[in-house]
Amino acid sequence: MAQTKDRKPLYKRHMTRYERKKELIAYSFLAPNFIGFAVFTLLPVLFSIFLSFVKWKGGDFSTMQWVGLGNYAEIFKTAKVAEKGIGYLFAKVDLGIALKNTLFYTLVTVPMTLVCSVALALALNKAVKGAVGFRTIFFFPYVASMVAICVCWRFMMMKDGPINQFIMALGINFNKSWTADSGMAIWSIILVSVWRNMGYYMVIYLAALQGVPTDLYEAATMDGANKWQQFAHVTLPQLRPTTFFASTMLIISCFKIYDVVAIMTEGGPGRSTKMLVTYIYDEAFAHFNYGIASAIAMVLLVIVLIFTLIQFSMEDRYAND
Repeated sequence: MAQTKDRKPLYKRHMTRYERKKELIAYSFLAPNFIGFAVFTLLPVLFSIFLSFVKWKGGDFSTMQWVGLGNYAEIFKTAKVAEKGIGYLFAKVDLGIALKNTLFYTLVTVPMTLVCSVALALALNKAVKGAVGFRTIFFFPYVASMVAICVCWRFMMMKDGPINQFIMALGINFNKSWTADSGMAIWSIILVSVWRNMGYYMVIYLAALQGVPTDLYEAATMDGANKWQQFAHVTLPQLRPTTFFASTMLIISCFKIYDVVAIMTEGGPGRSTKMLVTYIYDEAFAHFNYGIASAIAMVLLVIVLIFTLIQFSMEDRYAND
């Protein structure tokens, strides 16, 4: 018998008028978000990539000068010791300092925020009196004005501020302004960042804790596990996806830190709190080196992308184990 071939449709089905109307309505809902993303995000990113390969001081576009990888070579270029003598500086030493400060800030802020958020979530997860009120209190700094928060903290960290008075009441001799001391300035930024963000991630961890099955705790109790063992072998593994999300978002936000630094220390004293984003701002809007600023922004993008990919690979490895 001859094999029958698959029959092709005699006609191509056309959309009805009602279906076209539904499709247009769907596109109309998507269009504002897509247009906003294209105009305010996609185009500026593409223009920033282009600027990283040119020298431009602003103004007329005709003044742009194509330099290729020259901007990247300049920000990584170093000066010879013999040419500078005593007290030599790197040609672009600000990049190294900004990168070191940003990495230190990130490596300290992320774990501290996660630990404080988990501790608050565990404390407020139980149905105790006033738990809802405390949740609101700890979450409020995240939605409050950053300018007001930084101004208040800067006042409290003054030489004669409440924090120093409390420290000296404990018998510790410390009479310096936190934001004016090169050794304490970055710690003041870390303290404010942790205090502000821990309430937000506390809410996320609370949602995750309420989703942990009670059967796991009952089984652990029957096996003789104490509270610490239940936390280590039941709670923490169940919170791993939430921790992955929180740590990823925190790392990205830490590398983009600008507002707290600009309000509290302005990158000082000296360059002790100069971050990558403040360095980008200075190059772009203080020295009008838009090409250099865009090149640094691309370096920042690559660093954040590398950290994010590492986290995703670690999460995939854990999921496959």
